[in-house]
Amino acid sequence: MDLTSLGAVGYRADGKPDALLVLAHGAGAGQLHPFMTAVAQGFAARRVDVVTFDFPYMRERRKIPDKASVLEKAFADVVAAARPWSHATRFFIGGKSMGGRMATHLGAAHLEGLAGIVVFGYPLHPPGKPEQLRVQHLPSIVAPVLIVQGERDAFGSPQELKPAIETMTAKVTLHTVAKGDHSLAVAGRRRDEVLNGVLDVVVEWMRTEDRRPGTGDRGPKTEDHGL
Repeated sequence: MDLTSLGAVGYRADGKPDALLVLAHGAGAGQLHPFMTAVAQGFAARRVDVVTFDFPYMRERRKIPDKASVLEKAFADVVAAARPWSHATRFFIGGKSMGGRMATHLGAAHLEGLAGIVVFGYPLHPPGKPEQLRVQHLPSIVAPVLIVQGERDAFGSPQELKPAIETMTAKVTLHTVAKGDHSLAVAGRRRDEVLNGVLDVVVEWMRTEDRRPGTGDRGPKTEDHGL
């Protein structure tokens, strides 16, 4: 299967790509949501090839997300098609909210050749239900992880995330967006200003450390940045 047959959209990097990122959408909106397109275009401008896609339920215009196994297979199929599409030698996966959680599921399944995982707003628990944690798979992840979390995220604040991160053996970087919500929006600040700052952080993370599986320091690491 190729990207077209899967309904995926590719964003070519400006110049030789430093990396490939396959990016999944959140539960309530698909790959053409303004957040997804802005992030994809922003990464491409920073020399990262990006592929976005819609999960099956979104393609079929159903409101309820598919079960995890269906989401994981759809994600893995797009990864398999994206890797030969891109000339980048390293590939990352990630996503917004539910899409980011599915990326961590693939990471926990030890997706071959994975250089790292980027999550925009990890949905640690449903809003108002902090006892319903979505963390059981996290200790199985080996690849490095970057979590970008809004300080006011109703699905789990950075402080709530830290105990889960402490259970992980992978190297984890937690980047906090000061006053940000689950969509990383910050009252009183322009959306593009906040997103550009976030994208700069993510690309720097992708470039400055050796992200090949099995290399580098192991163990949790948290960094709180006040974007």
